[in-house]
Amino acid sequence: MAWQEALLDPTGMAEGAADGTLAPRPVSLKGLRIGLLDNTKPNSTMLLEEIAARLQGDHGAGEATLYTKDYFGTPVAGELLEQIASENDLVVTAVGDCGSCSAATVADGILFERAGVPAVAITSDSFLMSGRAMAQVQGFPAFDFTAVAHPMASLSAQEVRERAATVMPEVLRILGVEEG
Repeated sequence: MAWQEALLDPTGMAEGAADGTLAPRPVSLKGLRIGLLDNTKPNSTMLLEEIAARLQGDHGAGEATLYTKDYFGTPVAGELLEQIASENDLVVTAVGDCGSCSAATVADGILFERAGVPAVAITSDSFLMSGRAMAQVQGFPAFDFTAVAHPMASLSAQEVRERAATVMPEVLRILGVEEG
């Protein structure tokens, strides 16, 4: 007789998992406030700030505010999620460069989308599977996130800027904004 065991959600976020709502996309980034959620992994802050600078410089986005999670391996805490969602028009969260932090980064993106805030979650390409698995667990298998080349932690400032430049077309695509 074969045993069949239930797969448990390690994040404890199964409630609301079937909600696949995607937040409305902006027509333009002009003046929009950008929330940057740093998951504390090395080079996350630099990557997020470089992306924000490009959104501001090239697309007229407004103020960018950096927030930091308590722990990279778990989804953003409810209170911080509410604060970021209330203070910003869009969110970029990064960087998932290990299995648990990639899953948590994707979970963060989904939480912001469900809070009505367009979100871009960024993992490294070595952990796309972890991100996809988390999207599946969260009941949002089509959640659209992007990846930068792995690794991120050991990069120089110039290399982080190059990673930001390569991911910008995907950031804009996910936000629904045309390059220009």
